[in-house]
Amino acid sequence: MNENRLVVALFGVIVTALLGSIAYRFIAPLTISVFLYYSTRRYYKALRKLRLPARIRAVIVLASLAVPLILLISYTVVLLVIEARRFITRYSLIDLAATHVDWIGRVGTIPEFTLEGIYQAYQAGRLDVFLTFATENAAFISSLVSNFFLNLFIVVIVTYYLLVDGSRIREWLLRFDEGAIIRKYLEAVDDELEAVLFGNLLNVIAISLIAVGAFRGYNALVPTPAHVPYPTLAGVLTGIASLVPVVGMKIVYLPLTGIAALPILLGGDQSLLVYVVGFLLVAVVVVDTIPDLLLRPLLSGETTHVGLLMLAYTLGPVVLGFYGLFFAPILLVVVLTFAQTALPRLLGAEPDEGLPRSQLRLDDF
Repeated sequence: MNENRLVVALFGVIVTALLGSIAYRFIAPLTISVFLYYSTRRYYKALRKLRLPARIRAVIVLASLAVPLILLISYTVVLLVIEARRFITRYSLIDLAATHVDWIGRVGTIPEFTLEGIYQAYQAGRLDVFLTFATENAAFISSLVSNFFLNLFIVVIVTYYLLVDGSRIREWLLRFDEGAIIRKYLEAVDDELEAVLFGNLLNVIAISLIAVGAFRGYNALVPTPAHVPYPTLAGVLTGIASLVPVVGMKIVYLPLTGIAALPILLGGDQSLLVYVVGFLLVAVVVVDTIPDLLLRPLLSGETTHVGLLMLAYTLGPVVLGFYGLFFAPILLVVVLTFAQTALPRLLGAEPDEGLPRSQLRLDDF
């Protein structure tokens, strides 16, 4: 019997090691999947009121995330291309840059951003420079694109089945309960992860609404030459960037300030720069500072310290790379919850009943 258990245990170790190595290879999409699962689980549960099957609810949740995100990215790329073409044409930047970079002179003029315009540019040979670059780097580009779609596929599939079968996974884990320690810990981690990561989703929505209102309000009060372009789109992108504390929103409103100031610097009324400075102050105070001080503590979870959470969001990408933005807060919640729930019990301390120390308990009588 002992030999059989040893063989089974050895087999389990080997399988676990193999699964662990595969999971480490795809740790970025798996981490994002867990992040999305806990961020959307309350929304998934709320759809029960419509009496929809679990699979339909999971599809609705994923579509609610994917479709707006795809439309937003597509709309942003199109606007960037159109505005960049308009700006380059207006200020003759191609002629200016061609004096310093040889291959830019072979581009000639930027084609119209339409199928007909791109086709005409291709026939005229104005796209040969870009086609040559794509051909010379075909292996790198194809590898980059295939890896992106592979990781995206993993994120969609894993998030879908976590939503559909999350309760089954939880029941399976609770089968290994000993003395209620594991159950208490897993339930606490599960609840806190949902509170923290769902709070991030609410924070993105709130920041987006505040930023859209602030940017549109600014445009309504200042002269047209000092307007910021596409305030609604910029506000939504600011909300998404708020996922990264400290530096997140700045990657949107600082370039936006530069874009608003550039036409004035290149030939407009210099006195209008006062309004652009005012926009920067509005973005820093109204969009960045005040919501971060007021909203983040309310949406940071029930027991996780706000400062530690912000530190995890900030240092995670620095230490682990891109996926650290999602992995670090999850790891922080797992560790802190273990220290608060399981560790005291393992060390023999009495479980905390949530009463103040001055409150009399039944044993006191």
